[in-house]
Amino acid sequence: MPVLSKLSIAANVAVIGASGGIGGEFVRQLSAAEHIAQVHAFSRAGTDFADDKVLSHTIDITDEDSIRHAALAASAEAPLDAVIVAAGMLHAGSIQPEKSLAQIDPQAMLEVMQVNAVGPALVAKHFLPRMRRDARTVFAALSARVGSIADNRLGGWASYRASKAALNMLLKTAAIEQARRFPECIIVGLHPGTVNTCLSKPFQRRVPEGQLFTPEKSVTHLCRVIDGLSPTDSGRCFAWDGNAVDY
Repeated sequence: MPVLSKLSIAANVAVIGASGGIGGEFVRQLSAAEHIAQVHAFSRAGTDFADDKVLSHTIDITDEDSIRHAALAASAEAPLDAVIVAAGMLHAGSIQPEKSLAQIDPQAMLEVMQVNAVGPALVAKHFLPRMRRDARTVFAALSARVGSIADNRLGGWASYRASKAALNMLLKTAAIEQARRFPECIIVGLHPGTVNTCLSKPFQRRVPEGQLFTPEKSVTHLCRVIDGLSPTDSGRCFAWDGNAVDY
């Protein structure tokens, strides 16, 4: 079955964070699907893909003007059928997940929140109005199980946990508002599992055997999950195995 098979024929899709392992794999799998006409691949520096279907663009997820221009570029020729937000931050340079509240650095926390919550919210602000109205559409953002308040049993990772919890709330709010004018739009958070990417690499040694996914395997699972959703699922968060993640 082709990926995101329930989208319209000649679908127009956008992937934010196309330079990352998961974002890049979304671009590759989506561009290989015959029913998808165009894939807009957005990343900070622009990423080249050897596929005529893929248009590479730059975006700064921390800059609203950049996001606004990106939305205009992606929908210039046709409304959007799907938007995948795969950008995110867990660590960068001196920014590392906290082991306890005692390690919270206000500036580092703000940077994590900016990338993981504020950025996707601004993507939703500018991309959702440019979705197709007369057919099933999807807006999905990578969340994480550690953003679940109910599932937090270990503590630590305060900034990352809080940013993903905030993202889940923002997606829920967007789903409620979008349904008023775009009733067939599905807005969800997606937990991709632990994936072998630069984001997870410093923390892979504790991953149980068989539970470290390749980007290809993770994205294949996530596309299958998306295809199984309906508008009644909008506003929720789902893991790679199709199970809902508690808030």
